[in-house]
Amino acid sequence: MARQIHIDRYECDMSRSTISRGSRAAAFVGFCYSIFLIICLIEISQAIDMLTPPGAITDGMTLVSARNVFEFGFFSPGSSRNRYLGIWYFQMSPQTIVWVANGNNPLNDSSGVVSIAKDGNFILQDQTERIVWSTGAENISSNGTFLQLLDSGNLVLRNDNGGNAGDYIWQSFDHFSNTWLTGMELGKDPSSGLFRRMTSWTSADDRAPGQYSCSVNPRGPPLEFVLWEEDSLQYRSGPWNGVGFSGLNFEPNNVFDLKLVVNAEETYYEYVPETKLVTTRSVLNYSGIMQRYVWNATSLKWLLVGNLPNDPCDNYGHCGANSICTISDPTICSCLTGFIPKSQQGWEIHDWTGGCVRKHPLNCSKGEGFLELKGVKVPDHWLIWINTGMSLKECQAECLKNCSCTAYANSNVSGQGSGCLIWHGDLIDVRQLVRPSAQNLYIRVAASDLGPKKRNKVILVVLTSSLSLTVMFSVCCIILLNRAHIQAGKVKLQRWSKDMEDLELPTFEIMSVAKATNNFSESNKLGEGGFGPVFKGQIPTGQEIAVKRLSVDSNQGLIEFKNEVKLISKLQHRNLVKLLGCCIQGEERMLIYEYMHDKSLDYYIYDSTRRHSLTWTRPFDIIIGIARGLLYLHRDSRLRIVHRDLKASNILLDREMNPKISDFGIARTFGGDQSCERTGRVVGTYGYMSPEYVVNGLYSMKSDVFSFGVLILEIISGRKNRGFCHPDHNLNLLGHAWKLWHDGNASQLIDELMEESFPMSEVEKCIQVGLLCVQRRPEDRPTMSDVLLMLDGESTILPQPKTPGFYMERCGDERLNLLGEECPTTNDVTITVVEGR
Repeated sequence: MARQIHIDRYECDMSRSTISRGSRAAAFVGFCYSIFLIICLIEISQAIDMLTPPGAITDGMTLVSARNVFEFGFFSPGSSRNRYLGIWYFQMSPQTIVWVANGNNPLNDSSGVVSIAKDGNFILQDQTERIVWSTGAENISSNGTFLQLLDSGNLVLRNDNGGNAGDYIWQSFDHFSNTWLTGMELGKDPSSGLFRRMTSWTSADDRAPGQYSCSVNPRGPPLEFVLWEEDSLQYRSGPWNGVGFSGLNFEPNNVFDLKLVVNAEETYYEYVPETKLVTTRSVLNYSGIMQRYVWNATSLKWLLVGNLPNDPCDNYGHCGANSICTISDPTICSCLTGFIPKSQQGWEIHDWTGGCVRKHPLNCSKGEGFLELKGVKVPDHWLIWINTGMSLKECQAECLKNCSCTAYANSNVSGQGSGCLIWHGDLIDVRQLVRPSAQNLYIRVAASDLGPKKRNKVILVVLTSSLSLTVMFSVCCIILLNRAHIQAGKVKLQRWSKDMEDLELPTFEIMSVAKATNNFSESNKLGEGGFGPVFKGQIPTGQEIAVKRLSVDSNQGLIEFKNEVKLISKLQHRNLVKLLGCCIQGEERMLIYEYMHDKSLDYYIYDSTRRHSLTWTRPFDIIIGIARGLLYLHRDSRLRIVHRDLKASNILLDREMNPKISDFGIARTFGGDQSCERTGRVVGTYGYMSPEYVVNGLYSMKSDVFSFGVLILEIISGRKNRGFCHPDHNLNLLGHAWKLWHDGNASQLIDELMEESFPMSEVEKCIQVGLLCVQRRPEDRPTMSDVLLMLDGESTILPQPKTPGFYMERCGDERLNLLGEECPTTNDVTITVVEGR
């Protein structure tokens, strides 16, 4: 039964009794008074979910849904003093707001009053009794009208006539804020004229509607999900094709299903959780990123499970007209077959805005045809024709009838496929996908663009017989050569047996690695560093691998290769990358690692688009994970190891964004009583190396601590230490962070793109720990065990950081200035800068 209250009637009056007869009477009256107060307090403390006339809610009072899921009342966001009326998750920390009533008109004090007006509407008034906000429903009666907060998070105005959803006079679910909850429907309601869409907030402290919005595109059919920045289209999902939105690149999940509903009364888009036990929400943040969160009841944190846009190819028209965006391609953008860049000069500097134009003009009388483009997000449909009853063959014929038709596709890909979409004009916002819901697109090209393909096909058929013997002969030669290489590899491996006899590390044959990486093809290439190229592959068990192949001219060489194999094969920790094996055959030297799906940390923190996916819980967990991995290397592993090249590109991330330290090519081991060692050859990456290491060649555990401190400050600021520039001073990122801390403005270091929901005290603590780690003198820096205590401990009192090392701008020869000293020379130390592996 719904709980309700007339809030203004909760007054516990107690008249003073005139005590005329002794202390017994006074004690009895006092006892009765106490019992009455307890009854009043118990009644008041019961959470209520309903407001009925003539009741009112003032600042400090709230409604709580029947099962304590949501709460409704007044709040102030962040550091703002403005008061807003809104809905949030009940007793969830940090406070998670899902709806705001008076975003455009906040109160500047706590005098707000919520009530049911005489006309039956729910209103918010300020201290002058001016109506600040109202539900604005028409032709209603106040008889039996009441306000109720449901467990779905829906705030409804209704009449007491049965309580069905259809009886709602007004509901907050029809008036989105920046959050999309289960049960909310994005899209059009023709019967009421409502167009439901999400709108971002202006900033972390300002709940006024921002410049970003998203909903089901009203331009349909076909229907698609779109995100706008004011009047500029930023993202489109691709049209609904009977299976899903063709351009969505999400992995399948067991958390929620996406659903499009189209009928005579409504057209809307919703999501349905797989189980009622899942708490999930979508947020359009004030930077224009749609983020999907799931509540983790174990860690009591919101986990980010998806972003839109998710990568550059999601950005609308990223490659311009008549092009295709392929995120796995090194160049990302390429022209569609039959097209060339409109500006070759712009294309060469990765300015794709001009798009592509046809190599040869279309001429309907000269045998034009179509080329199939498989598995893509189909173009935007500003100029489109649709017929749901046609077959694909009929669709092609229809396109051929019209010389302005540039492409066609099925409108529905379920089953055998059906329906017809036809495009006219330029093809915009095409991207390559691997999702099951992706469609095939048939692009119209000139006859001259078709000709070479046909001739190649004929030549292939004619030459098949003559080439077969050549191929067989070549295969035999390859087999014989590989056997020879294998034997050579075995001899080579035997030479290493003395150094590596205690390793229990699997060895891979080069043929197996070549097969796994598609013969080291460019399409499998993940990147290249000082060691050499890295390739993605898959072994017969189905496991994905990353293969580091030593280049002939690599500056890492055989010694470093052996060093990495020997060290990492002895290490086992969840925050260290796992070495699966190696390949040593002939001149080939390769390391085979587990594949990290989310690439490396630098891929996220230095990119303005991808940084949006790192809400504070993610960076903090990454910082903690790196710290635990370093502590294992320094203290808990069988070998005490100094990494010497800790940096963002050497922190790999798995599917759950767990950090894994990689690249142990220049790592060194320490004996039990060693605390420091000197080298005549300094190797590493400028911006991460400690002062004593660069200047004197001295390295220790505290060298890694310095690098870790740099990483913390880079993660929080979203900026690189090396190359950091500021208009007001000549400090690098370390100096800038220290100056802000010294001036009491540490919060200004925080990346402005970071989502608003983060605990300021926790972030400032991380900044302080980072500054402690980059102090100039090694003895002033904490150990990694101290660092973890500082980060994890709630009551730990942290010391004040001293001046960091290497905090001035770079000298002309790109060697760092060490606080008042001359730039270090190389008279005693050979410096080899390694910028990436």
